[in-house]
Amino acid sequence: MPAPSRPWLLLLAALAAAALLLAAGPIPQPENYHAFVDTRAWLGLPNGADVLSNLPFLLVGLAGLWRLRGASPALPAWRLFFLAVALTAFGSAWYHLAPDNTRLVWDRLPIALACAALSCAVLAERVHSGFARLGLILASPLALLSVWHWSWTVARGAEDLRAYLYVQFLPMLIVLLILALYPLPSGERRRWGGMLGLYALAKAAELSDGPIYAFTGFVSGHSLKHLLAGWAAWQVAALLRGRRQAADCWRSE
Repeated sequence: MPAPSRPWLLLLAALAAAALLLAAGPIPQPENYHAFVDTRAWLGLPNGADVLSNLPFLLVGLAGLWRLRGASPALPAWRLFFLAVALTAFGSAWYHLAPDNTRLVWDRLPIALACAALSCAVLAERVHSGFARLGLILASPLALLSVWHWSWTVARGAEDLRAYLYVQFLPMLIVLLILALYPLPSGERRRWGGMLGLYALAKAAELSDGPIYAFTGFVSGHSLKHLLAGWAAWQVAALLRGRRQAADCWRSE
């Protein structure tokens, strides 16, 4: 595909995804969403496995921020991404200590920020550098508003997850199209493909919380989801670390 046409196809795909969600009508959260199967206490913590399995988010986020210290500020979206990944560990752990909709807000806020930052970082690198700053300034509040909108619809008795779902899945759509439309080094292509595959496995594990726990007898689908999603975030950190043309992301070694 000619290079000038690629950004327009990305925009068309993003608009089409939004249109499909609008046409679907309100999407409520499953009624038993907070009923996770593994309620065992670990180290005195209720729901210990679901709480402690968030540790990879903290480790990956801190590792990414450490590697970015002193780097060029050309892509602040990467800093926000790793910061949000680290904050997800705290938000998700807080939620899983006593799952309910009020705590779930604090789980979803950093996830929404991470998704917005990832979208802007990828678009800044492959489409236009303006996404690195202006795009991030616009996208971050909208991502947070998607969580607020869900919470507001819950309070009104007409729950609707569509805005948050759009924010969460948009970066996966963007990365998938980037892989299809743009030339990338083979190493980066493998890392992005690994990130997408691990994220898909994480969502599948989330939907199979009980069956996975029944099969393994020691790990639930939701705990496995945290581990797989943390591994997916690590693919991004490893991708950036592997770049040798590090002017925009990393300090020179």
